[in-house]
Amino acid sequence: VQLQASGGGLVQAGGSLRLSCAASGRTGYAMGWFRQAPGKEREFVAAISWSGLNTPYADSVKGRFTISRDKAKNTVYLQMTSLKPEDMAVYYCAAQDSYGSYVSTVAFSYNYWGQGTLVTVSS
Repeated sequence: VQLQASGGGLVQAGGSLRLSCAASGRTGYAMGWFRQAPGKEREFVAAISWSGLNTPYADSVKGRFTISRDKAKNTVYLQMTSLKPEDMAVYYCAAQDSYGSYVSTVAFSYNYWGQGTLVTVSS
């Protein structure tokens, strides 16, 4: 599985961005978004099960970010609204071998990683 993340950029605080993660190869995996700010550890942001029924979020983004997937396009999206300076980070998408409704929020559970896309939020 190869993952290609895109959609990052510069946005003012309060603005919105939509990240995309296009997957190539076989299907049948849960997808997650993680982020890493300078000097900080990588942290979980959101994930979606293969079924789409399970979508956990980090507390810090609940109500502001929405994860979704288009199976026909083999793409996962992260719609980010009301962005804050603390959301600034490199965002990574990841895939986990998992059919059904199971999805993990732990980075080491994911088998495949994209290259990351930078989100910059100006105050």
